[in-house]
Amino acid sequence: MENMELKHPIFILIGILSILCISVVYLIKKKQKKEYASGIKVASAVYLREDSYYKRKKRIYRLYRGVLLLSICTAVMSAFMLLARPHKVKKITDERYCRDIILSLDVSTSVDYLNKNLVEQLKNTVENLKGERFGIIIFNTSPVLVSPLTDDYEYIIEQLDNIEKGLKNRIDAGKSGDFPEDYLYWDQYISSGTLVGNEERGSSLVGDGLASSVFQFSTEEKDRPRIVIFATDNDVYGEQIVTLPEAAELCKKRNVVVYGVGTKEMYETDLQEMKLAVEATGGQFYLEEELGTFKKIVENIEAKSEGLVKGNSFVTEVDYPGIPFILLVISCTIMYVVSKKLRL
Repeated sequence: MENMELKHPIFILIGILSILCISVVYLIKKKQKKEYASGIKVASAVYLREDSYYKRKKRIYRLYRGVLLLSICTAVMSAFMLLARPHKVKKITDERYCRDIILSLDVSTSVDYLNKNLVEQLKNTVENLKGERFGIIIFNTSPVLVSPLTDDYEYIIEQLDNIEKGLKNRIDAGKSGDFPEDYLYWDQYISSGTLVGNEERGSSLVGDGLASSVFQFSTEEKDRPRIVIFATDNDVYGEQIVTLPEAAELCKKRNVVVYGVGTKEMYETDLQEMKLAVEATGGQFYLEEELGTFKKIVENIEAKSEGLVKGNSFVTEVDYPGIPFILLVISCTIMYVVSKKLRL
């Protein structure tokens, strides 16, 4: 299927005929050339022809002339080869990554630093997606769907940008004690809807947050790997509808793999509970400082969760003008250099 072919082979024949014509014209003109067509006649030229310097110069001249003629023929043939359009017929199978990825963020203030750094790295990941669908859920007391699963990556990056701005706004205000004019807007962006029932139910209900992420995946498309990137400190204050172990069991039943990222200030009991829950789904648990950078954490998650599937196959023609084009450029360069030498 990948043998080189010519789209218009007639141009090769035309090129050969053109070279033959150039050669014939050159030979005819050479025979018709008068011995003293120009220049000054010199007496006793027979002695000059026997001179070693003259012989050497004449050999060099003939060599340059032969190289020039060969370069002209090569350039002409290369040009006609380009017109003939060398190409290969290839069978291509459309391959796409078919993962569905949900980013699930605990937006309680104790997780702000972790979320900000993670979101910043995930923007680079989203930019390089091909075929995957990405969604975002934020939660505290109640989960809020920021974006359903979609392959509109520009929209996802826009939402990640906004979440990052909201987190940075809250972090900066907490450090300085100053509240800029747009503080409420950005604070509401990352908290609105997540505190419904806060006084009665509490906050950081991580089991409910993870369970809500599971229900964002389609139950029909079972061939698509399902991944949740789950960021929290697992510091629960309140009564959960679904506990973290129960949410992990739900993930396992629905073939959802969870990659958990915890804060470096986590309590040991919270860390162990989250680690066991995440690993029960077939995923992996990370601390934000464990691998040195969030970039490495994200790369590790990506490497362990690829889902490449083959799509439809189709036949296409791929042009290969490289060799004729290179020959044409080389030939033209040699022609230019040799013609300069012949004029000296």
